Amino acid sequence: MEQGEGSGSKPSDEIWSKLVPSDSRYSDVELWSDEAEIRSEVKVSSFEKEGWCKITRNLDLSSAMLQNNSSNVISVDGTDVQTKDTIMIRCGSEIIPGPASEGYLSYRFKVMPMNESAKKVLKISLDSDHAKCSICLNIWHDVVTVAPCLHNFCNGCFSEWLRRSQEKHSSVLCPHCRAVIQFVGRNHFLHNIEEEILQSDSSLRRSDKELAALNSYALIKSPFVIDNGKKSRRKRSRLQPEEDSNVVDLSCAQCGMEYAGFQCNQNTVHLQCHACGGMMPSRTNIRVPQHCLGCDRAFCGAYWHSQQVTRSDTHHMCALETFKPIAERTLTIIPFLAHERNRHEQDITERCILQMGKTLQNVVSEWITKLNNREIDRTRMPLNHTEMITAETHICNDCFDKLVSFLLYWFRISLPKYLLPGDALQREDCWYGYTCRTQHHNEDHARKRNHVCRPTRGSIGN
Repeated sequence: MEQGEGSGSKPSDEIWSKLVPSDSRYSDVELWSDEAEIRSEVKVSSFEKEGWCKITRNLDLSSAMLQNNSSNVISVDGTDVQTKDTIMIRCGSEIIPGPASEGYLSYRFKVMPMNESAKKVLKISLDSDHAKCSICLNIWHDVVTVAPCLHNFCNGCFSEWLRRSQEKHSSVLCPHCRAVIQFVGRNHFLHNIEEEILQSDSSLRRSDKELAALNSYALIKSPFVIDNGKKSRRKRSRLQPEEDSNVVDLSCAQCGMEYAGFQCNQNTVHLQCHACGGMMPSRTNIRVPQHCLGCDRAFCGAYWHSQQVTRSDTHHMCALETFKPIAERTLTIIPFLAHERNRHEQDITERCILQMGKTLQNVVSEWITKLNNREIDRTRMPLNHTEMITAETHICNDCFDKLVSFLLYWFRISLPKYLLPGDALQREDCWYGYTCRTQHHNEDHARKRNHVCRPTRGSIGN
């Protein structure tokens, strides 16, 4: 059989571990990749496979992290693991994918012996002292990076520093090196390092009460430019009361005039719209969203519409269409991102929809309803905050394309085979399914193999 290439978690040439069932009637579950979704039998006397957890290999190569992806409590060495919680497992750990008293299978986690060549891995050592916020002197929490000096701080700590600096009407200086800060944004890469450090040494973790207080101060949701009171050719500055000029170049409409009962003051923190580059006040006490829940970027269209502000030569603001609720969106063509950008699969999906006598909008609306009713597994949804997303959620155009691509995958994978075109029905599944990289550069492979399927190589089979 022709093979594709797995993407995401790279499959190894050997099985690195397996789940060995206590009942010999069932097969071992072999793990080939460093991160694998487990789909196997979970109950005694039932040979039906279900997805129930994700196992991620640790850097020490002898242990792993198990995440509960089922609706049941999973028992690991006698410890209950709730839905979406994680726990470390080692060779010999006993795993039960549900309450033992209700007839669930028991599995034993077994790490396979490695060749010497397989033991060579790149390890990056980071002293925890180098991962501390210089304001609170604790390990970063929701780390943000400032520019141009590139120092890192807790979101809550820096937000308080920003607020106090602006109260004094002074330039915002880096708390670490005193350089003037021009830009600040969340650092997702360092956030992962932050989590790794806290997992390896729980004594560095702060209490829930401390973290809740820190989160309440956090203002930085998306990257934005800090106004230090200086004019620039590239950025529109706020109106200064003492300026005697007939031409006013405002970065934010509410900096110079009151709209809907609100006007910015010297302490107002501003957000820069990702779509148009315009500025708007950051307001946490209103119901109108200012950030896309799918990507955390700021968009100003919905906010200015709620404030009844219209676009002018002096105020940049994006169109309402760039940021609106999922349920209010329409589409007529399949997004370029759909089916991993495989145009052959996109064509098959389009033909299936036409054969059913429906439109693309009909199908997407049906699956948005299913999503809203929580009838779809959201594990692979390529958006942030997946559990919070509903039909009424505001998202940007990019995130809507990603959501539609995700829903069209579920449409195709749930479609009865008799509804597929004849030429599509005759194709064999690619071993790597939707993770196949070969489909992107090999037209013959993309056409001959079905890629709207789950991987059976480089990930746990179904």
